[in-house]
Amino acid sequence: MAAANDTEAVDGPYYLEKVSIPDDSEDGFEYEEISVEEESVTEEEDLETAAEVLRKFTSECDFVPEQIFSQFQKLYSPVPEAVDDFFRNFLVKMEMSKTLDCFQREWFEKLHKGMLKTNHGGLVSDIYTHNQVLENELQNTQRERDSYKQAAFQAGETIVRLQKERDFHRLQHKRVVQEKNKLIEDIRKLKKHYESFPPALKQLNEKYQTALRQKMLVSIDRDRLSSQVPNLDSSLSNSRTPPGTRRIPKETDSRSPDQTKPVEEVTVTTKHSKDSEFPASTRINPFLPQIKALSAQSTKISGFSMTKSIKAHTLPVNHLALHPNKLLVASASEDHLWRLWEMPEGEMIMTGEGHTGWVSSCSFHPSGHCLATTSEDSTVKIWDFAKSCCVLTLEGHTHITWGCSFHSCGDFVASCSMDNTAKVWDLNSERCRYTLRGHVDSVNSISFLPFSNILLTCSADKSVSLWDARAGLCAQTFYGHRYPCNSATFNALGDMIASCDSFGVVKLWDVRNISAITTVDTGPHASNQVVFSPNGQVLAVASDDYEVKLVEVASSQLSSLLGHNNSVQSVVFDHKGENLFSSGYEGEIFVWS
Repeated sequence: MAAANDTEAVDGPYYLEKVSIPDDSEDGFEYEEISVEEESVTEEEDLETAAEVLRKFTSECDFVPEQIFSQFQKLYSPVPEAVDDFFRNFLVKMEMSKTLDCFQREWFEKLHKGMLKTNHGGLVSDIYTHNQVLENELQNTQRERDSYKQAAFQAGETIVRLQKERDFHRLQHKRVVQEKNKLIEDIRKLKKHYESFPPALKQLNEKYQTALRQKMLVSIDRDRLSSQVPNLDSSLSNSRTPPGTRRIPKETDSRSPDQTKPVEEVTVTTKHSKDSEFPASTRINPFLPQIKALSAQSTKISGFSMTKSIKAHTLPVNHLALHPNKLLVASASEDHLWRLWEMPEGEMIMTGEGHTGWVSSCSFHPSGHCLATTSEDSTVKIWDFAKSCCVLTLEGHTHITWGCSFHSCGDFVASCSMDNTAKVWDLNSERCRYTLRGHVDSVNSISFLPFSNILLTCSADKSVSLWDARAGLCAQTFYGHRYPCNSATFNALGDMIASCDSFGVVKLWDVRNISAITTVDTGPHASNQVVFSPNGQVLAVASDDYEVKLVEVASSQLSSLLGHNNSVQSVVFDHKGENLFSSGYEGEIFVWS
């Protein structure tokens, strides 16, 4: 330190002097002009061009980034600390002020006398700083170790969970394989068992055909013997009627209002003392003049509009039926109730409760004093309006009963069911007289031709059939639908049938020629019910597309009545065809006039 002070004293201090070079100075040195474009990158140049210029510039001036980095490390490397400064810092840190004063006094005294050689003292490296750095590194390393431990622990838990899931899925896979093998074995057995069905079905079909032929022969013999009854009756007029027989007067012929046939007594042997007899099939509909008068009137399908909406039930209304004489409508609903309404005011008259399932359909007795209902509970119930209660429950179907219809004589009611059969019930003996078998799927609707013994059924097996209710035999089957039939009905004259299926196809059939007349496509939504207007000129179709379709029979022209907010389940005309009633899933009855 003394030598440095001496040198500074000899040489003296250094100063910076400002020197300016005039423009006209001639120092004999030629300066090279520096081009800005060579050392800078313009805005239009891309990144590759800039990198190339930078490499060229560094190669010309021998610029090495590694050297600068090493010099930077040397420049900022830790500076060793002098011994005296180390002691001073240590004593200050330890708050030893007296010792510090003694040390400084003695240190400066020897330094002043020249007894202390500073070059022999050496330097003390900054070991505390180095220790602090190492301690920080150790803490960081420990934190990283802890985080790695936590990650390893979580990874281990994940592996264990995945192994458990793998074992579980392996077990489930084994079970599925076992079930699959079992199902394959069951299918193989069922196929083998199914192969044995055709011969048995063929044999049963042959037996069925044989039984039908025998039954037909018995029916023919019975009719032949019945023709001999008048002669026998005249011979036995003075004798007592044998037990197990009934004397039934034949109905008068209504062909002429002035002439009537004499009353004939027919003795018929029955199996049950209370069984009713079917009327003669030669009866003529007494309402034919009125029907022909209505047929002369033309009905325009575009003339209907909604005039009233009646909230009839809380759940969907499945079926509507019109009273034979009065403007009363019965409704059957999924709330297990049926109700009687006065139209068109919409005043409720009566409610019937007794079915344990939803009510699927209803039908009035020809006299109008009774109502028949069918239900999900597989029964047919007869309700008497005068007694306001159920007077008869007919049980025999094994599945849901879909529809019912009264014979015009009022002694019989027919029902159809999801058990693939239809039944003819005798209300006097309260038993099933015939079970109509022939359809291979659910029988969805049934109706008697007015003033005849002919029954009309339609089925989900895509067929429409005519039956002789007296013998329980199928007389004719109409084929042509490609989808399950939902409804079929006669026109008022009884010479035409309308049917609809689950794809919205409506077909008209000629009963005499046993052939299809025309086909009208109202789909693709299902048609739930089809009815003729009283004059037979218009068809009303309840459709699943929230509309009531009207079809002109003569021209097949189609129009729609809009107003329902859900599927339409049932439609019915009044007696004159002036009003149309419809119901559906909203639980309401709409009146169209």
